[in-house]
Amino acid sequence: MDRLCCFSGSYSKLVGGRSSSSSGKGKSHEGLIKFGFSLVKGKANHPMEDYHVAKFMQIEGHELGLFAIYDGHLGDTVPSYLQKHLFSNILKEEEFWVDPNRSISKAYEKTDQAILSHSSDLGRGGSTAVTAILMNGQKLWVANVGDSRAVLSRGGQAIQMSIDHEPNTERGSIENKGGFVSNMPGDVPRVNGQLAVSRAFGDKSLKSHLRSDPDIQETLVDANTELLILASDGLWKVMPNQEAVDIARRIKDPQKAAKQLTAEALKRDSKDDISCVVVRFKG
Repeated sequence: MDRLCCFSGSYSKLVGGRSSSSSGKGKSHEGLIKFGFSLVKGKANHPMEDYHVAKFMQIEGHELGLFAIYDGHLGDTVPSYLQKHLFSNILKEEEFWVDPNRSISKAYEKTDQAILSHSSDLGRGGSTAVTAILMNGQKLWVANVGDSRAVLSRGGQAIQMSIDHEPNTERGSIENKGGFVSNMPGDVPRVNGQLAVSRAFGDKSLKSHLRSDPDIQETLVDANTELLILASDGLWKVMPNQEAVDIARRIKDPQKAAKQLTAEALKRDSKDDISCVVVRFKG
C-alpha cells in the first residue's frame, strides 16, 4: 500500500524477539494528541501473547490514529498476524471513507477467514481484538471481538466503548450453533469447556460455535473527551473502568500512565499478560 505514509519516528513498535516488557510513545503530526503503551508478560510459562498497534499515519489527506490490543491464546501467531494485517485490511476496503462501520465489519470477517485458511501455518490458536480508529482527531470508531476492552474518559467519567464477549452472555448463540458453555467450580465459563471468550479470531477447532463479528461504537471527540484506554483483560480482571480512568487522568504523560496501569495490575497479582495503550486527546 504505497499510498500510506507514516510519520517517521512518531511511534515505536515491538518487533522480533519478544521481551518480557515493552513500552513506548508517540504523537500526532501537530503534536496535540499523544499516546503511550506498556506491555508486560504475565506469570504463565509461555511466551508473551499480547500484541499492540499504536501509530498515526496520513492517508488521502486525512490523519488517522490507529490503536489496538490483540490478546492471543494457544500461541502468539494469530495476534502477530492481526498486528500486521487487520488495520491494512480495514483501510483497503473501498467503502472505508464513506462507511467505516461496514468496512470494519467486513475487514474483521475477511481477516478471520484468512487466518482460518492459513491454520496450517498459524496453528490452532486465536486472539481477541480491540481496535480504535481516530480520524482527524475528531471522530473515533472502536470495534472489538472478545474481552479486550476500550474505555473512554469524558469529563472524568469512564465510558466503556466495547462489549466483553463472554460465554455466559452469548450462551444462546453458542448453543444454537451446537456448542455448550461449561461452568466448572473454581473456573470461568468456557465455550465447549475450552475458551473463556465467545468471539475470537482463529480457533479453527471451535469456530463452528464461535462468532468473529465485531461490536462497533463510534463517537465524536469533543472538548470534554480526555483520553482513551485500550487494554487486555490482564488489566480489566483486576481494575474497574473508573479506577483505570482516574489513574490515567492523574498522569499527563500517556506512556507513564500506561506503565502505571500495568504496574498496578501486576501489584494486584494479575497472572495474565497485561497490555495497555493510553491515548490523551489534550494537554
